[in-house]
Amino acid sequence: MNGPRGVDRMLVSLLDLGGQATLERLPSLVGQHLPAAGIRACLIYLADLQQTRMRLLPDLDAPVPEGNDKPPEELRIDSTYGGRAFQEARILRHRDENGRGCWWVPLRNGAERLGVLHVLADRPDDVDEQLVRALAAMVALFVASKRAFSDAYPRLVRSRPMNVAAEMLWHLMPPLTFANAEVTVAGVLEPAYEIGGDAFDYALADDIVHLAIFDAMGHDLAAGLAANLALATSRSLRRRGADLAANSEGIESLLLKELGESCRFVTAVMADFDLRTGVLTWVNRGHPPPILIRGGRWIAALDCPPAPPLGLGLDQPVTVCREQLEPGDRLLLYTDGIIEAGSHQGKEFGVARFVDFILRHCAARLPVPETLRRLIKDVLDHHDGRLHDDATVLLTEWHGRTGTCEVKSGLS
Repeated sequence: MNGPRGVDRMLVSLLDLGGQATLERLPSLVGQHLPAAGIRACLIYLADLQQTRMRLLPDLDAPVPEGNDKPPEELRIDSTYGGRAFQEARILRHRDENGRGCWWVPLRNGAERLGVLHVLADRPDDVDEQLVRALAAMVALFVASKRAFSDAYPRLVRSRPMNVAAEMLWHLMPPLTFANAEVTVAGVLEPAYEIGGDAFDYALADDIVHLAIFDAMGHDLAAGLAANLALATSRSLRRRGADLAANSEGIESLLLKELGESCRFVTAVMADFDLRTGVLTWVNRGHPPPILIRGGRWIAALDCPPAPPLGLGLDQPVTVCREQLEPGDRLLLYTDGIIEAGSHQGKEFGVARFVDFILRHCAARLPVPETLRRLIKDVLDHHDGRLHDDATVLLTEWHGRTGTCEVKSGLS
């Protein structure tokens, strides 16, 4: 039953039946069709919310393995084969202690990293990389399509309870990573389980990339509500054709109307980036200015006369600013929590260290989302593992035709 026809039969059967399977039944469904392709076992590991470890999605219909056959229920991303495949977004192949072929294959929804697939074969020469790549792509598609209505998914990828503000914001924000031939956009947000008032957003429409970052005053449910309203209003007005200035003014009007005297002010940077011309257009509502990195060095903060934060009702004019970007440029939007994070010795992380970190890891040719994962880990280590304010980064890299920092958006 092995060979090309067996492989085709496996993939077609999975595609036919996978649409009706729940996330919990996905391992069992995949396992039933593996023998036709010469695969002995296939384990699905999904990354936790903070991307420090991956957890096994259990097969509810399989007998409980014992002894050496029992797979680990958790893999550390920084210290395992599977974690390395996740970090580098590439397939790793080796033989286990019994001489069986093993593949660690990244599970990705587009550029978003979901976890890894661990594929084992008794006769590794009968299984090629194209097969495991196709199988991983199909499994990733199923995971991405089912997680939105699955409580099993958040239970698996969360390490502790999540507060209500974080629950709202995580369901509203876009995936952490997007990439195509022209641009990569990646975001990260901590503390993942106790978000207060930070949020980011991005979207594409034709050749325009819309970018936004918000920081509501406070670190409680009221701040979370303000950030949610700002983000949702921004999307609503943008999709109705409002320009940046009108969009920010509309957010302020709604915040004042809905929250009244209890309104929490919100700082923001909202931007449009034209992929055809390289022109960045943005407005600043009392927020730290964007940082532009070019040619492997820190160029400058992109200063723009800031209007007052959203929700203060000061009725001041909003200035729209423009900057010409070049292929290979990297744009950083961030909240003050990323640079104000302090150690037990009282030293802030700081803008210079923040930018230097991005530069060094880009020079190491790491994928953009992996750079941000390591950045947050470094920030948390600097702050003894726990932040007292939200720390958010949205990194945009324009590839153009001669990008200076290789973007590993595909498997290599």
